[in-house]
Amino acid sequence: MKKIISVEPLNDYRVLLTFSNNEKRIKDMKPYLNIGVFKKLKNKTFFNSVHISFDTISWDDEIDICAETLYETSIPLD
Repeated sequence: MKKIISVEPLNDYRVLLTFSNNEKRIKDMKPYLNIGVFKKLKNKTFFNSVHISFDTISWDDEIDICAETLYETSIPLD
């Protein structure tokens, strides 16, 4: 399983992810912004607080997405 080793918030509710194989991918979080706890991500300051937690990304104790899902639903950075 690939782990996330770096995350950087980008404009337009996207994050740049670097995986343990050094592959960089971009995940668009806009589709999540009206779903449950993910609504909190609409706050740009909160969105920009994204960090690595247990080999994946997290925003607080309630919001995280598993690394495998992030890998499968993100697009490679050209």
